[in-house]
Amino acid sequence: MRPVLYVNPPRVLTVIQSISGGWQAECTSFSYEFFFSLSSCSVLLTLAPPFSSEPSQKFGPPENFSSALLGPVYPARKRPVCLYSKLWSGAQEELGSLLTQELPVEPLRPERDRVVFFQRLATLYVRYVQIFRQLEEAYDQIVQPQKRILIRQVLDNVIGRVLELKNEMVEKEYSEYHYMDDVIQDMKLTPEDLEIPIPRYFISERSKVLRDRSKILSSILEKLEVVEKPKTGAERTLSMEKAIRIIQVTERARQGRLRAKFMREIQRDQERQKKSLNRDLGEAAAEQAAICIQKVWKGFMQRKRTKQESEEEMIFLGMAPDHSLPQPCPASVVAEDTKNRRRIRQEEHEEDYQKSIISITNSLREVEGPDMKENMKDQIRQWFIECHDATGSFPDFPEEEDGGSSLIFADKTPEQLMEELAAKEEEETSKRPKGKEENIDRRKGPGEEEVRITRHHKTNKNKEKKNKKI
Repeated sequence: MRPVLYVNPPRVLTVIQSISGGWQAECTSFSYEFFFSLSSCSVLLTLAPPFSSEPSQKFGPPENFSSALLGPVYPARKRPVCLYSKLWSGAQEELGSLLTQELPVEPLRPERDRVVFFQRLATLYVRYVQIFRQLEEAYDQIVQPQKRILIRQVLDNVIGRVLELKNEMVEKEYSEYHYMDDVIQDMKLTPEDLEIPIPRYFISERSKVLRDRSKILSSILEKLEVVEKPKTGAERTLSMEKAIRIIQVTERARQGRLRAKFMREIQRDQERQKKSLNRDLGEAAAEQAAICIQKVWKGFMQRKRTKQESEEEMIFLGMAPDHSLPQPCPASVVAEDTKNRRRIRQEEHEEDYQKSIISITNSLREVEGPDMKENMKDQIRQWFIECHDATGSFPDFPEEEDGGSSLIFADKTPEQLMEELAAKEEEETSKRPKGKEENIDRRKGPGEEEVRITRHHKTNKNKEKKNKKI
């Protein structure tokens, strides 16, 4: 067992730069594991494989190793298991239990009670729906392409089983709506747990097709003039003289309003001055203070109304959120962003996976291909030699209809192979009608005479081959 040392991430570069002996570093999602090897000669930083709990190799410290570089040593912790991997493993266990229940060793007796039979179907239906929800969530968030391929196959099969159970329930109840309150209560579920969500990969995997379809639909609607085009303001035309006259009228009206307002203010000031001369100084000061307070209050209220109207306008235009509506929780927003990032990583990993398959296939053809060809040729030669040693003659090469060279690589003795070929030939002859003759034009002689060769069924030819081998 090798010792595992946990260190803080900022110390990693210091350790790598300072240690000259043989080291190997593993990186986990929470901390860094360093463990040393006497056989290695350089520092190697690799990603630790998931779900590995105990190392298999033995490691020891190098001679020039100083434990002070690593800082405090903490006990090794178990690596955490991903939530979606837990969903996948839980769905596997549930599927295993359902398989043993639906396919027991001893077949169950037919149920005569209609209610009991429906309860059995409803229980299976609810359990399969729960498995479907788990698998759909795991398939949507797991980023490993190999796991996703396997989960997708299981998910499609579970969807098919859910449809089968639903069809059986409809046939037995003669209704598409079922009441399963007792089943939900026994399994401690809620009605929301029975809702079947639309798998998200239905849309994500067909996004390009959906975009193309929307473009085609919009182009068809535009050609048929079903979509109303926005009206532009340049449809109405005015002459130059009429436009100038309209501008002059509006400008004169504006100037008149300003002049009238200015004259009213002058008249108000004159009246105020006359009143102030006739009143005492105390009354004038109180009136001036009241006017100042009114001015400040009216300005404050007007600014408040203006700000409120501006906010309402921004909400109406969709440029600001409506505070009256319930705001999303920050944790849910972060979780949704994390899910979107995982979906982006899924696409990147899937692309890398497909590229790696192509590159590995090409490298195998280039590196291992010639050796594999030579080994297969040697195996075919060895098979012919063994057949010759056993029968005294070289056998006929298997025809393409019988499987060709794949029969040679089946690890069977020549006698077994010949028996299988003979059994296939006898089966073919038994299926064909007897007594029919086929006239085949083989060739024409130098005198333009047609040479017709009449042959019976293939059984005669097979008998001649067997006689020659004997």
